[in-house]
Amino acid sequence: MGSLLIRDIACLVTLDKERRRFVDGAVLLRDHVIAAVGTTAEVAALPEAMAADQVISGRNLLVMPGLVNTHHHLYQTLTRALPEAQDAKLFKWLRTLYPIWGELTDEAVYVSTLVGLAELILSGCTTTTDHLYLFPNDATLDPSIRAAGEIGMRFQPCRGSMSLGRSQGGLPPDHVVQDRDTILADTERLIKRYHDPAPYAMCRIVVAPCSPFSVTEDLMRESAALARRHGALLHTHLAETLDEEAFCLERFGRRPLAYAEALDWVGPDVWYAHGVHFNDAEIARLAETGTGVAHCPGSNMRLGSGIARVVEMRRAGVRVGLAVDGSASNDASHLLGEARLALLLQRVAKGAEAMSVVEALEMATSGGAAVLGRDDIGALAPGKAADLIGIRLDRLEYAGAWLDPLPATLLCAPVNVELSVIHGRVVVEGGELAGLDLPPLLERHRRISREMIERARARA
Repeated sequence: MGSLLIRDIACLVTLDKERRRFVDGAVLLRDHVIAAVGTTAEVAALPEAMAADQVISGRNLLVMPGLVNTHHHLYQTLTRALPEAQDAKLFKWLRTLYPIWGELTDEAVYVSTLVGLAELILSGCTTTTDHLYLFPNDATLDPSIRAAGEIGMRFQPCRGSMSLGRSQGGLPPDHVVQDRDTILADTERLIKRYHDPAPYAMCRIVVAPCSPFSVTEDLMRESAALARRHGALLHTHLAETLDEEAFCLERFGRRPLAYAEALDWVGPDVWYAHGVHFNDAEIARLAETGTGVAHCPGSNMRLGSGIARVVEMRRAGVRVGLAVDGSASNDASHLLGEARLALLLQRVAKGAEAMSVVEALEMATSGGAAVLGRDDIGALAPGKAADLIGIRLDRLEYAGAWLDPLPATLLCAPVNVELSVIHGRVVVEGGELAGLDLPPLLERHRRISREMIERARARA
């Protein structure tokens, strides 16, 4: 990859531990690692900077760390804004969509992943997870891993699963669940083939049974044991809705967190999606055990699930990251826009001083990195991964925001990035995504979506 110098940056925001900012800043990247951060006068004078293989002007740019998305369902780009599910709560929404998702194929997984990743990258994301939890027909997780490699995204795909079908008292129809042995064998296959535990890894596999209402207790326990044998992280949905809470109390006699803990599903290698309905004692327990939470404000609002107690969790020391969630429960994959929602939602619940712009951006960067068990991403500092984004400041949406450009990223309308560098490689320049011809991809995506929906409706 060589070296890359980005100089003359109008506003360089490191979001490091000291929250340093530089006017007329510069960043020097060596291969896939940050070598130096500071003012242009300081960094450009370094011998390696003077001999850099590539130089990019940061004039009129705000440069900051790439954003980290801690929960997503990329395949759901195929089923956005469906009329039947536009005004539904979670359980009804899922029952409406399961039959359509039951039409997934390997091609559908690949194309939907590319589309979702393109949207994420253009919105400022440089690291993302993906939770694929149903595998009908010939669908596997492999195509999504291939798509992430092609587009250049730092990726932590979650091998999800559902084993508790409707006939056994679960929510999903029986034809979209798998048996325990099939799930565990495929999960281990993926870990052995793709999982990279090394620093700066571009792919790490996560073990991720879907939810209390779609997975058996046995599979939860066995999945935790499998993940820990291989040093992989664990992820699941938990405490998302009051309906889920009622399900857990009726079926297991426990609230969702107590149920998860009884199955060895707490600890620094575990994070939950949503966590909307944790009480004070449960928040304290999350902090004590080091268990993380992916906050999904857009999805929580869209499905009417509630307002997660993010301020209380962060104050208690819980690791909290930010997530867009599936593109059919949020209907957008814009991570910078999600950070704006996170900021405003906490202020609606707790007042204008409840959360600052910097705190919201930290959830989307270093907070997400902590949730994913990584200390190599999430800030601009020497030794961190060479993941960064640049946003144009001389744009209509930011007119009048010249005095302090950082708050404009969340307080003004969400925008796409001008520049994105992932693992030292420029993947967005001039606002254009490198190496991906979007119009034919989107046409292919529309065709697959139409065919899946038509097949599912014909079977109904």
